[in-house]
Amino acid sequence: MDKSEGCCSVQLIDGDGIYNVSGIDHFIKEVKLGECGLSYAVVSIMGPQSSGKSTLLNSLFGTNFMEMDAFKGRSQTTKGIWLARCAGIEPCTLVMDLEGTDGRERGEDDTAFEKQSALFALAISDIVLINMWCHDIGREQAANKPLLKTVFQVMMRLFSPRKTTMLFVIRDKTRTPLENLEPVLREDIQKIWDSVPKPEAHKETPMSDFFNVEVVALSSYEEKEEQFKEQVASLRQRFMHSIAPGGLAGDRRGVIPASGFAFSADQIWRVIKENKDLDLPAHKVMVATVRCEEIANEKFSHFISNEDWRKLDEEVQAGPVSNFGKRLTSILGSCLSEYDGEATFFDEGVRSLKRHQLQEKLLQLVNPAFQDVLGHIRFGMLEKFKASFDKALEIGEGFSSASTTWFKSCMAQFDEECAGAIVEQADWDTAKVRDKIVRDIEAHISSVRTSKLSELTSQYESKLHEALSEPVEALLEGANDETWRTVKKLHRRETESAVSGFSSALAGFDIEEEMRDKMVKSLQEYSRGAIESKAKEEAGRVLMRMKERFGTIFSHDSDSMPRVWTGNEDIRAITKAARSASLKLLSVMVVIRLGDETDNIEKTLTVALLDPTTSKKSITASDPLASSTWDEIPSSRTLITPVQCKSIWRQFKTETEYTVTQAISAQEANKRGSNWLPPPWAILALIILGFNEFMTLLRNPLYLGLLFVVFLLLKALWTQLDIPGEFRNGVVSGLISISAKFVPTVMNLLKNLAAEGQAPPAANPENRRPSNNTSSNASSSEHPPEHKSSSKTD
Repeated sequence: MDKSEGCCSVQLIDGDGIYNVSGIDHFIKEVKLGECGLSYAVVSIMGPQSSGKSTLLNSLFGTNFMEMDAFKGRSQTTKGIWLARCAGIEPCTLVMDLEGTDGRERGEDDTAFEKQSALFALAISDIVLINMWCHDIGREQAANKPLLKTVFQVMMRLFSPRKTTMLFVIRDKTRTPLENLEPVLREDIQKIWDSVPKPEAHKETPMSDFFNVEVVALSSYEEKEEQFKEQVASLRQRFMHSIAPGGLAGDRRGVIPASGFAFSADQIWRVIKENKDLDLPAHKVMVATVRCEEIANEKFSHFISNEDWRKLDEEVQAGPVSNFGKRLTSILGSCLSEYDGEATFFDEGVRSLKRHQLQEKLLQLVNPAFQDVLGHIRFGMLEKFKASFDKALEIGEGFSSASTTWFKSCMAQFDEECAGAIVEQADWDTAKVRDKIVRDIEAHISSVRTSKLSELTSQYESKLHEALSEPVEALLEGANDETWRTVKKLHRRETESAVSGFSSALAGFDIEEEMRDKMVKSLQEYSRGAIESKAKEEAGRVLMRMKERFGTIFSHDSDSMPRVWTGNEDIRAITKAARSASLKLLSVMVVIRLGDETDNIEKTLTVALLDPTTSKKSITASDPLASSTWDEIPSSRTLITPVQCKSIWRQFKTETEYTVTQAISAQEANKRGSNWLPPPWAILALIILGFNEFMTLLRNPLYLGLLFVVFLLLKALWTQLDIPGEFRNGVVSGLISISAKFVPTVMNLLKNLAAEGQAPPAANPENRRPSNNTSSNASSSEHPPEHKSSSKTD
């Protein structure tokens, strides 16, 4: 028994098939396997000699199995069956390293031990690693197919079903994706299972009752050591808790307790040794298989390095290649002919099988280049169609005609070029690529059609919007009894005109009638939607429009001239007329009336908002505006609800009350301005009571002159301050305005008088121009002779 840090190994069965009873007992005690109960797992590996099985186990499980020294040549390393405990993996995991198959040390005929050891591994292992080369997938021997076939048959006959996981480890993985290799392996294993004669007890037993099949791939240990180690480390994680549900051996059955492992393994080996049905294929077939395989691999390698093939592949990578099919057919034919020449004398069945496998490998190798060629053809034809089709549309050719013509032309050329890329040795079909380019062209046509239809739709929608938006806004702004009737006529006329032109334009796009009708209906709906949108927009400004209409009617007379409040106007009647006009506008804006429906909304609003007896009636009757909907009017047509109308009217009256109040104040101020003289009795009282003062003035003319000057100054101030005009807006506002302007006006008069007195006298008095002094102008205009006379007198 061999020991190393963290690992213990023993030769379970020697090269002569002798079971090591004492060694296994000592091993079990050393690793304390008996204490594990059912919590342990057994892993084994099988595969060709010198395929790196021991190296894989040592890297994967930290064991110390003997490995082959590559510098000393390829020879048998592992003899018999060795057993070791994995280092650092829970639960306790035992690993069996089996002697490699097809070893020259045992000879070509002595292969019974190989079958016996394989069957033994399958019988006692929870997980069996099948080590195989990537390039051997599909080979009868290298992939262990005959061996597995025999093992399946004998195992069913000797043992009750035991769930075993077969993990196929593909070594030295090539560029071929694992997703492409795995289905081949699974299919081959299922075929082997189906072909194996089964006893009556297992006639209908599926393979899943005996085995779980898993496949992994590892890079080359010699060429990509770091990548190999990373992949092995990842694979190692799958063996942690492998017997737990969901693990590699999570659904195993018939587990022997760890304390009985040694006895159970001994009994199984005895049964296998006594079986006489385990025989390998005949020597002739084996030799033919190996030799034809070698020839095929050699020719495959020569093909890869073939200068003509490499040149052709480079040309394909660079761009389109003419006569690709003819050139590749010649290269493949030469390679297969060389194989036929060297494999002529071997077994015909094996020779044909290997030739077929070689051909499949070669075709698999060149298929990417073939696909690239088809890709170049497809791309070129698609670009040609796009350019030609777009150019045809630019010069004014009909959409349907241009798409049909160029589709047929490009597809005919595509078929011609695909025919030149076909390889005779392959039965590759270009239908998928053809279907793809058809889909691409149709997608482009659909994209262009969608774009053109979108542009066309936008064009007609823009025309409709331009034809409807401003006229509808103007009609709604001047709302009256004929507004919606006029809007309906406008809508009908513009919509029919747009639909006619739109339908004619759609005829050139070769679209289905259902889709055409749908687009026409959409345009009609857009037309109606444009009007509804504008109506909603105007409804949002209805209060402003009502105030504008009220102000226009209230502040202007029937001739549209600004109204001057002289005191003779009937403000109550004017106010009622202005409010009635505003209410008319509100009633027009309440709902959308594009149909033939009639309503009593205007009457309802008039009764509820203008009728002076409404407030009295509301005490005993329900309010017609205390609702969120109009009678027999759907919500889709409603712009302003009854409750909103009531609120708008209340706000409207509040905001227009000031205008009415100002008009009333102006009338009162005008009346006061017309009657500024005191009453006759006051004048008589002034004459009687002021008689003495009047006589005093007559006795002293100087007082009379001073009084005259004061009169002139007061007259100038009266004119400058426009006292009658200031009091038209009310007494309070007149006093405030006069008090603000009084002092500046007095200062301006004094300044002008001072300037007049300092001016030099003119030579010709007749040529003197009147002063800018406002008081002088006023006095001269009122009493020019008196002014001159008084000046001379002074």
